[in-house]
Amino acid sequence: MKTGLIFDMDGTLWDSSENVAAAWSEKLKECGYPRHVTQHDVMSVMGLTMDKIADILFDDLPKKERMELLQLCCDHENEYLLKHGGVLYPDLEKTLIRLKEKFSLYIVSNCQSGYIEAFLEHYGFGKYFDDLECYGNDLKEKSDNIALIVSRNGIGKAFYIGDIQGDRDAAVKAGVEFIHAAYGFGKIKETVPELKKFSDLPDLMETLEARTPL
Repeated sequence: MKTGLIFDMDGTLWDSSENVAAAWSEKLKECGYPRHVTQHDVMSVMGLTMDKIADILFDDLPKKERMELLQLCCDHENEYLLKHGGVLYPDLEKTLIRLKEKFSLYIVSNCQSGYIEAFLEHYGFGKYFDDLECYGNDLKEKSDNIALIVSRNGIGKAFYIGDIQGDRDAAVKAGVEFIHAAYGFGKIKETVPELKKFSDLPDLMETLEARTPL
């Protein structure tokens, strides 16, 4: 039976908040919008879909204008991250190499189109992942995109690895197991398998496999 590990992005694989804030502030200044976006602002909305982020950060603008401004910021963000990257969690690539020996790896995020691709291209990580999906591609909620990845890749057993409660809720709704990236941005109300650091994942999977053969 094919086992797949599906990863969230922010707070799970990397922390891009500082560079996202820099990119958005550059674009807002260029557009004459009177706001500077801080790293705290970015971290407070990470994990939300892009329309909800626009509603929170640009709530003084009409819906159409806030979405247009959001798109400009997101396009510039992708270009900025492609060039500058973000902060990877320790031993990320070494751990991906270990995991790839046994599992199929995927990414599902609530981000805009091009965000995951910027991450993969900047670091040369595309070779580790078999498929990806995001809100910006299909405007579907995270649970739907997790289920979509499972379906179109014929995954028999799937785990979603994420850092916030919304990730856990999406995993449950999609009918997959959840692992909490406890080093990330959020806490989980329920008792679930958790990672103190990303590099613990191969050992955790061995433990879970021993309990219930995958």
